[in-house]
Amino acid sequence: MPTEPQQQHSGPTLEFKTSTFSAPVLVIATDDLNSIEQQLQEKIEKAPDFFKNSPIILDVQGANKKNLNIDIGLLCQLVRKLKLLPIGIRGGNDEQNSTALKYFVPNYSIHHPVNAGGESKQTKSPAPKEEAPRPNTLTINQPVRSGQRIYAQGDLIILAPVNAGAEVIAEGNIHIYSSLRGKALAGVPENTEARIYCSDLQAELISIAGHYQVNDQTVPSKVKGKPVQIYLQEHALIIKDI
Repeated sequence: MPTEPQQQHSGPTLEFKTSTFSAPVLVIATDDLNSIEQQLQEKIEKAPDFFKNSPIILDVQGANKKNLNIDIGLLCQLVRKLKLLPIGIRGGNDEQNSTALKYFVPNYSIHHPVNAGGESKQTKSPAPKEEAPRPNTLTINQPVRSGQRIYAQGDLIILAPVNAGAEVIAEGNIHIYSSLRGKALAGVPENTEARIYCSDLQAELISIAGHYQVNDQTVPSKVKGKPVQIYLQEHALIIKDI
């Protein structure tokens, strides 16, 4: 039988685009894998919905500066066993970066790799002038779409809607100057002083320091459609209008 001609595509089959993507960074400060596993388990238990199948960056720069011998292969196996997905290694030496590639984990470092002695391979240059520390705040100007995950190591400010199916996570406070229809987790993993501020709360899930409310529990009728603040009081989430 004659085969039907394949349909011609009018445009390119695929393309690469730049995108803002935030992933948690796991900073390793010890070569004791048992201790790492125990502490990871404790953090995961406090925020299981966030950490389940979460992409993470493995940061071993500080450990290498202390001349600790981190077995990257065993570390990759460990985090995957705990349902975390390593997507990059940062601050590794040549041997660690090579081992990581065998586990399909690329070098994600924005810094120069360090050698086994902990010194940078780049040529030494005069020390730059010290700058005043900048606030550790992440600001998002565009809508957070379904399937996106935003992570901030400090406060997170969002000036657009957070759609259903999206997740926004911060170690500090979360400010959303629009509607929240997805998930918001502040104070990760255990900052009980963190708060969530939102102009229109319709969230699938809210959490502060691992304390959750979901679905219909999330939006009391008296604050529906109003600007609200959410904080933790005696292990319970309090939602009040502003």
